[in-house]
Amino acid sequence: MLDLIIKNGSCYIDKDLKNQDIAIKDGKIVEIGKVDKEAKEIFDAKGLTVLPGCIDTQTHFREPGSTDTEDLHSGSKAAIAGGITSVFEMPNTNPPTSTKVEFQKKLNLAKNRMYCNYAFYFGATADNANELADLENLEGCCGIKLFAGSSTGNLLVAEEKDIEKVFQSSSKVVAVHSEDEAILNVNKKLIKKGDVHSHPVWRSAECAISSTRRIVRIAERYKKKAHILHITTKEEIDFLSQHKGNITFEITPQHLTIYAPDCYDKLGTYAQMNPPLRDKSHYDRLWYGVRNNFNDTIGSDHAPHLKTNKDKEYPDSPSGMPGVQTLMSVMLNHVNDGKLSLNQLINLVCENPVKIFGIQDKGFIKEGFDADFTIVDLNKVIEIKNENIESKCGWSPFHGYKFKGTPVATIVNGETKMKNGKLLGDPSGKPMIFK
Repeated sequence: MLDLIIKNGSCYIDKDLKNQDIAIKDGKIVEIGKVDKEAKEIFDAKGLTVLPGCIDTQTHFREPGSTDTEDLHSGSKAAIAGGITSVFEMPNTNPPTSTKVEFQKKLNLAKNRMYCNYAFYFGATADNANELADLENLEGCCGIKLFAGSSTGNLLVAEEKDIEKVFQSSSKVVAVHSEDEAILNVNKKLIKKGDVHSHPVWRSAECAISSTRRIVRIAERYKKKAHILHITTKEEIDFLSQHKGNITFEITPQHLTIYAPDCYDKLGTYAQMNPPLRDKSHYDRLWYGVRNNFNDTIGSDHAPHLKTNKDKEYPDSPSGMPGVQTLMSVMLNHVNDGKLSLNQLINLVCENPVKIFGIQDKGFIKEGFDADFTIVDLNKVIEIKNENIESKCGWSPFHGYKFKGTPVATIVNGETKMKNGKLLGDPSGKPMIFK
């Protein structure tokens, strides 16, 4: 007896949409084709598109530390509500996830509390090189996170000699928050109190490209893999397009959807994030990067803050916004608008994360692979509303936006965890396995 058969859907298999049934047993895909066997559950996907389980490779679920804002449980609810079956979660917590002891504590916190599958980044510091050299077989570890410029939390590695040490010692992909701390400090005088429009002036394009050039130089010297997070500038797109191979990079849905000055006019400090939302010339070049397949992943950089903190006067307001629940709706709307193809989107949220980070048995609809699926209705129009956000922060920068194309079901390890916006069952996410 099978556990589940997905029938009548248009399934994304081998870069094409095919009308196939998918048979699932014990959390694995066991057969693809015409399936006439008995099953405990039949999922009728008529009129729907069945995608491999989508992966958000940058989330901040704030546990341990700021669990009033988010925790592993609530963040995972937001993920499956938005069709995300697996997340990579960040180490800038309190205390930071920068020792094996803290890493194990986080794995313990996640067990039986997360609806989606999960992996955690190990935080780089100026003096934990020995730990970074020995992460190959650490369960649930997706990579090393390096903050080259200060952001939320206190994980900062700003000096070039220390950044070199991190890369020299790294036994995994190093994912980088790439802003130049020295330039940030010099530019502080440009901050205008009470005016969030000065955020991209302080955290300038020069600050981003200066850091990214340095990271690429160091990674290439040591022949190590660097994954540069949330790229925001036209200069970085042009530079990184010349440095592929061991260097990969991410763009967020926010930077592909809203831009300055309009976003600050409309949202104020709710549009504040690091690196910042910039003007339309940068936005246009980011899209050029997407169209030409220069960028490798889309990550939400889900970084929620409570409204009471976001409402503080700039620059006392914190940087960051939620995004794990809206990532797929935002990007499917862009697919419907013809800005990128469905194939390109699946590369960015399924196939490339698997290739870059060495995730086992995910990202593809193949026999023997994990039964994770994001089932979407490409024609359904939804309106994002703050009251429907599962994150504890209770707001979205896309409140009031209408998007065409949205996830209508999330299947994790063969179990339906979200259907038509309703969350189902208990948390049963598992740590991801890396080759």
